[in-house]
Amino acid sequence: MSAAQVLERRGEQGQGGERGASPGSQPTPPPRREKKTSFDVVIIGAGPAGYTAGIYCSRARRETLVLSGLLPGGRPFFRGKEIVVVGGGDSAMEEATFLTKFASRVLLVHRRGELRASRIMQERAMADKKVEMALNTTVGAISGDGRVERVTLRDASGSERDVGAGGVFVAIGHEPNTALFRGQVELDARGYVVVRDGARTSVEGVFAAGDVHDHEYRQAITAAGFGCMAALSADRHLAASQ
Repeated sequence: MSAAQVLERRGEQGQGGERGASPGSQPTPPPRREKKTSFDVVIIGAGPAGYTAGIYCSRARRETLVLSGLLPGGRPFFRGKEIVVVGGGDSAMEEATFLTKFASRVLLVHRRGELRASRIMQERAMADKKVEMALNTTVGAISGDGRVERVTLRDASGSERDVGAGGVFVAIGHEPNTALFRGQVELDARGYVVVRDGARTSVEGVFAAGDVHDHEYRQAITAAGFGCMAALSADRHLAASQ
C-alpha cells in the first residue's frame, strides 16, 4: 500500500509517522536496555527501511513539511492542491495515480531520462491527464511561508525553476532493514539476507522471512507466506535437534 493510500485510509484519525525534520537535526533515541539471552532458533523479520530522501528544505517549517509521511487529515489536506511525487519506479507511479483522485495536478519528478517502472504502471500514469513528467530532474529545495508552497527543480543542465506545490511525496524505493545483522549472517551485495531451502540463513538455527530477503515481490501477503515458511522450518529444526 502506498503512502498516499495510507493517508486515504487513515483520514482524520491522525495516526502517522513524523511530519519532517530540519536539515541536519538528529532525533533523540529512547534509552536502550541491553539484555543477553540465548535462543534455540531465531527468525529475522525486520521488514524494509525507507530511504531518507536527499532533499534540503528552505524555510519550510517542520510541522507542515511532509515527505511521504502521514499527516492528520490525509485526503482533505491535499484536495485541490498541486503535488510533487519524486521517483521513477512502480511505487512512484502508484503514488502519482492515486493522488490524482483529489489533487489538482501531480508532477512526477525523476532524476533519470527513463522511468524504472513496469510498462503497465507507466502507461497507467501517463494516461492520466493530471499527471505530468519532469525527467532528468531533481528536487533542489522545498520552500514556503509556514507550509510547503514551492519546489525548486534542477534539470541536467543545472538550470533551476520553481513550481507551486502543496505537498511532496518521496517514493524512491527501500532497502532491507538488515544493518543489525551485517557480519552476523550472510547478506548479498544489496543488503538482503541470503536464504537457502526457503528460509535458512548462513547460520544454523537462524531463519529469515519477508522483506529482509525478498527483493522481488515485497508484498504483505508474500511476507506472511515467507513467515509461515520460516516458522515451519524453525519447528522442523527444533524437532531434528531433540
